[in-house]
Amino acid sequence: MNSKNMNKISNSELKLTFSCSSGAGGQNVNKTFTKVFVHWNVGKSRVFSEEEKFRIRMKLKNRLNNYDEVVVDSEEERSQTQNRDLAVSRLQSLVVEALKVPKKRRATRPTKSSKLKRLESKKKRGEVKKLRRNNFIM
Repeated sequence: MNSKNMNKISNSELKLTFSCSSGAGGQNVNKTFTKVFVHWNVGKSRVFSEEEKFRIRMKLKNRLNNYDEVVVDSEEERSQTQNRDLAVSRLQSLVVEALKVPKKRRATRPTKSSKLKRLESKKKRGEVKKLRRNNFIM
């Protein structure tokens, strides 16, 4: 990520929708819209470069809808503002994780001593089995 992109996704790029939440809340749950859906359109974002958008799309492809949006919801809390903050922070962390570039794996080879140890242990194991077989026949 560029230093410019260390900023969070701006609130102007987020679309929030609300609905009735299930679960705890008593009678309040029937009359207030506490469940929050946060929609963020990856393609229309002005915060990230095309390369970063591509990486986000690849990493979050299971979360993208037909409108190129990442949708995150929250209904854990009883208040709409707490759910909104929770959903936005989840979206932020998803995007940060998606932008992490994995370290390249360097192929390594076993050392000579580890090869010798392996062969020695195989020989010992073979000897134990051979001794058992000879004892069994007698």
